[in-house]
Amino acid sequence: MLPPYIIEQIRRRELEEAQEAPVIQLPLPEPRRRREQKPATEESDRGVIIIDLA
Repeated sequence: MLPPYIIEQIRRRELEEAQEAPVIQLPLPEPRRRREQKPATEESDRGVIIIDLA
């Protein structure tokens, strides 16, 4: 087993390396904004067509 002072030095070095490590930042696209929905009171151009074939 290693002496305690050597274990402590290894821990310190690992912490220093972790603090000095560069942080990778990826360019992320900006979130899309949702379209503004029309209020339910407005009529839309959509509708239902019923065709009677009898």
